[in-house]
Amino acid sequence: MPRETGRKVIAQNKRARHEYFIEDTYEAGLVLTGTEVKSLREGRANLTDGFAAVEEDEAWLYNVHIPEYAQGTWTNHASKRKRKLLLHRKEIGKIHATLKEKGLTLIPLALYFKDGRAKIEVGIARGKKDYDKRQTLREKQDNRDMQRAMSSAIRRKGGR
Repeated sequence: MPRETGRKVIAQNKRARHEYFIEDTYEAGLVLTGTEVKSLREGRANLTDGFAAVEEDEAWLYNVHIPEYAQGTWTNHASKRKRKLLLHRKEIGKIHATLKEKGLTLIPLALYFKDGRAKIEVGIARGKKDYDKRQTLREKQDNRDMQRAMSSAIRRKGGR
């Protein structure tokens, strides 16, 4: 069987980009059991309530929901167990030092397969205030309106 190549996204945390300013991102491997990998290959995962923390020089991922594998037996995994993140020691040290700052947290942004291996993108994030969220939505809407106006002007101009 040929080896997988490329990046296949399983789940994304779209809400995270709405509720947080992402200051820095890291790609980490995950320590998973066999049934977790099979469940991920079916494209089933939820990152919404997830977060990560550094404990005793190790990075851990909490509250990421990977549902039980349907054909699994007694060897099935717990769906919301804590999972170890595989990062270099220097990266863990840098993340730990940054997270000591008030108001910062480590959240999962995307879960994907990269060349056949499960990876997770985690971001150091600072929470947005309500007015920041409204400002972001307003900017998105303004950009959409601008794009619509430009495309309709191009259509009118090209049609004559």
